Amino acid sequence: MKLNLLMIITIMTLTFSTNAFALEVNFADNTWDGIKVPAGQQCQKFGGDNPATPKWIVSDIPAGSNALLLEYSDRDSERMNNGGHGRMQFAINTSASTVTIPSVPGHTYMLPQGFTMVEAHRGPGWDKEGAYMPPCSGGKDHAYYLTIKALKDEMVTAETVIEMGKY
Repeated sequence: MKLNLLMIITIMTLTFSTNAFALEVNFADNTWDGIKVPAGQQCQKFGGDNPATPKWIVSDIPAGSNALLLEYSDRDSERMNNGGHGRMQFAINTSASTVTIPSVPGHTYMLPQGFTMVEAHRGPGWDKEGAYMPPCSGGKDHAYYLTIKALKDEMVTAETVIEMGKY
């Protein structure tokens, strides 16, 4: 009886969970490797040269999803964790199962077509303000990552975290 009840609860949890699926997310080129932030892709304060987010390939997008929410973070900074380096949404076709997300330049509010800013980065006093702040720890080996969520309007249909690298 207990086993049957546990199975029913598990099935119901998976059925009603908004995060039951994971996205497949990969770097679109070999500039980024997920281990170390590439030279020049750090913030301008520490010598970044036209820094930008990586270009991403996202697949296994659940049918009906109409946007991808990108949350850039520094795991080693409380203020800059959980989307502190910028949160933005990228519109997608509801029938798309795979999309390529273009790079977003750092230190600006000018976003490529298809993007909407959800929250500017939380460190405008630390370096130049904008929608996205590139890694900006000054080389203190902070871990940078992206949380990406597929959305159907406001509902999360899938979610994945990918490491961007340390700086």
